[in-house]
Amino acid sequence: MLVVRAINANDLDALYGLASQVGTGMTTLKPDMKMLGDRLAIACASFAETIPPEKRDYMFVMEDTDTGRLAGVCAIKGAVGLDEPFYNYRIGTLVHSSRELDVFTRMETLYLSNDLTGSTELCSLFLHPDYRSGNNGKLLSKSRFLFIAQFPHLFTEKLIAEMRGYQAPDGSSPFYEGLGRHFFKMDFHHVDDLTSLGKKSFIAELMPRQPMYVAYLPDEAQEVIGKVHLSTAPARRLLEQEGLHFEGYVDIFDAGPVLQARVSELRAMRDSMPAVLDAATVPVPAPEACGDAAQAEPYLVSNTDLKDFRMIVTSANPHSGKIALDDAELHLLRSHNGDTVRTLSLNPRKHPHV
Repeated sequence: MLVVRAINANDLDALYGLASQVGTGMTTLKPDMKMLGDRLAIACASFAETIPPEKRDYMFVMEDTDTGRLAGVCAIKGAVGLDEPFYNYRIGTLVHSSRELDVFTRMETLYLSNDLTGSTELCSLFLHPDYRSGNNGKLLSKSRFLFIAQFPHLFTEKLIAEMRGYQAPDGSSPFYEGLGRHFFKMDFHHVDDLTSLGKKSFIAELMPRQPMYVAYLPDEAQEVIGKVHLSTAPARRLLEQEGLHFEGYVDIFDAGPVLQARVSELRAMRDSMPAVLDAATVPVPAPEACGDAAQAEPYLVSNTDLKDFRMIVTSANPHSGKIALDDAELHLLRSHNGDTVRTLSLNPRKHPHV
């Protein structure tokens, strides 16, 4: 069985193994033991609430309890850009007109921006290829929204997610080759490594401050602005289901889109509900206890423990503020009958809670 849980100090080696599978373009999850160790320490301090909320980095892992193997990882950063600059390009428009020549043009531009500084960030989502089936991807990605819904006071009002940008089959970035290389004079992979290590001062030192006309870029670079990596497309769809959307900000290196939303407008904030664990001992409760078994659907269910947050997906039909789980599911959540859990339908619902 699979459970998404708060990361702990014993997960470092397994986390390094996952990071080694990621490839380029995800700067927050590099196979660097020191960097991962430092980040793991911050994550543990985050769940223990020993550091300020804006410095926290909540990391979650998906564990296959049958084998003890880590199947995936994801994270929520309390706020970005407070310790080091957080850069994006904002897509804008400049208008040029001449009455004498009767010419009116609208030109798309890229502005170097720090507009998203201070936002809470969803990041580091990676699911091992062996587990990319069924509802596993949804469980891993959407676990973060249930965590935010349970503890909204820990996060800022704006939520963002930088999506990995499009890469050619050889691993190169058409956008970087068309723009960034002219200013940085180094390979995309080298720039990727530098930013993952927090070395971002070169961005301010080398990037032009003036707006850049998109029309000046090669066609290959223009075509991938706001386009995601092929392996990231499913993750984008899941985030959009939960209420995030594109508002014209892209990554400065690969032009991957930055999705954003107000925390208060997330589906999980609107639709997730607390429920008391019912005393039933069967996987799907009897109709008289917790609803009609025939109407059961996939549900995300989490405990409400910040320090030991755990979440599963199960077939259920919460009703009248109750939900029934079997003994194995209770064990995964480290919960008992009578405890309160938080529930959310795995997929957007077409009807309100009963």
